[in-house]
Amino acid sequence: MKKFLMGIAVIALFTVVISTVGMLRHAGHSSVAHRATVAHISVHNAATGASEKTSGMAEESDTADVPSGFSPIAAAVAATTPSVAAAIPSRWIDGKNYATLVPAQPTSASPDKVEVVEVFWYGCPHCFAIDASLEAWRNKTKAPYVEFTRVPVMWGPVHKAHARLFYTIAALGKLEQLHSVTFREIHVKNNPLVSRTGDEQETEQLQKRFLTENGVSAADFDKTYRSFSVESKLARADELSKRYKVAGVPFFVVNGKYTTDVGMSGGEPQLLTLIDDLAAAEHKH
Repeated sequence: MKKFLMGIAVIALFTVVISTVGMLRHAGHSSVAHRATVAHISVHNAATGASEKTSGMAEESDTADVPSGFSPIAAAVAATTPSVAAAIPSRWIDGKNYATLVPAQPTSASPDKVEVVEVFWYGCPHCFAIDASLEAWRNKTKAPYVEFTRVPVMWGPVHKAHARLFYTIAALGKLEQLHSVTFREIHVKNNPLVSRTGDEQETEQLQKRFLTENGVSAADFDKTYRSFSVESKLARADELSKRYKVAGVPFFVVNGKYTTDVGMSGGEPQLLTLIDDLAAAEHKH
């Protein structure tokens, strides 16, 4: 009987030892899996800049089997993290083909768009020369995410007089019809659309005559030419000319970050390709 009782005690003790060892092994396995999971998520978040909630991740890893090398939380973060912008092709050299604008300037485009600005002057023969190519690019080949806009340079009285004409045309909703027509009036028909003596009243009458001959009513011209809207746009153009550090025209600014011109890019065809590449680099896919 004594031997029988001793046998039962040994079996019970053995059972307890086996159970304890199993629990310890399971706890050790869970701790390693937990640490590995948290470490994996932390590395992912350090690389992407995404925020993390370590305690929440730890609790989930303790109660679920996570396959080796995979985290559903990391996958979710990756799925919602915007991809990086494309790189600028190496054939374009910063400081040679384009310049990085410091500091970068805010844009007026929506977050899903890339703003491309042409700073120009109606009296500039180089601006006139590139206008047809720009219009073809704007209407046919530019990427749908590019938002193209023009800003007239504001260096002196003649530039400002032509800038007022530009914003008057824009306020009247006539840019599509009259922008290129205005260039031709100045450079083909040799009508400067500005007083040769600097007389502001004469300039206004020259510009009024030009617009009325092209379908604008005299009344619409009069109420628009010196309107608050036009004056505000002129002030903004003056500010942008200074912020962009414009020294010559035509001058191009991509997303407030990069500037270039025909000379820097290596020619007119190269210019449009460069603008496309810079815009693609700024676009978040």
